[in-house]
Amino acid sequence: MAVVNNVTRMLDSRKIKYTAYELPAEKLGAVETARLLDVEAAAVFKTIVVTRDKPAKPLLVVVSGNSTVDLKLVAAALNEKKVHLPTEREAEQLTGLQAGGISPLALINKGFQVVIDSSAQKFDEIHISGGQRGLNIKLPVSDLAKLTNARFADVSRPEV
Repeated sequence: MAVVNNVTRMLDSRKIKYTAYELPAEKLGAVETARLLDVEAAAVFKTIVVTRDKPAKPLLVVVSGNSTVDLKLVAAALNEKKVHLPTEREAEQLTGLQAGGISPLALINKGFQVVIDSSAQKFDEIHISGGQRGLNIKLPVSDLAKLTNARFADVSRPEV
């Protein structure tokens, strides 16, 4: 039986078409997730918590598994002087979610601004964390953007 959590219940209640995948519950990177799901790493997106000097509310930057968030591009996209990458522990405290399970879908209506890398627009559907380790959700990019009130911007660079 597939994992059911607040994210899947919310998607069901809003009649969003998605596919849930159960994965090992340990912390997996996006590239490892892509390998397990037998999809290209570019279609598996990871959520990176980014903080700014002010306002204090962090934002969620969603980038493909084969790329890295570029803090200069994020700052430019948001008209901020500088943005910062918190430690994994700080990210967990800011979101209330475990690293490896941080998802904009689990943080809807919690005041997080969401920026999705423009590369996501090349896909009809992308994979994203389902709000807990071991749960991956594939859903239409347009639905993800609508649900999270996200904006698209070039905020990543290829991983070296």
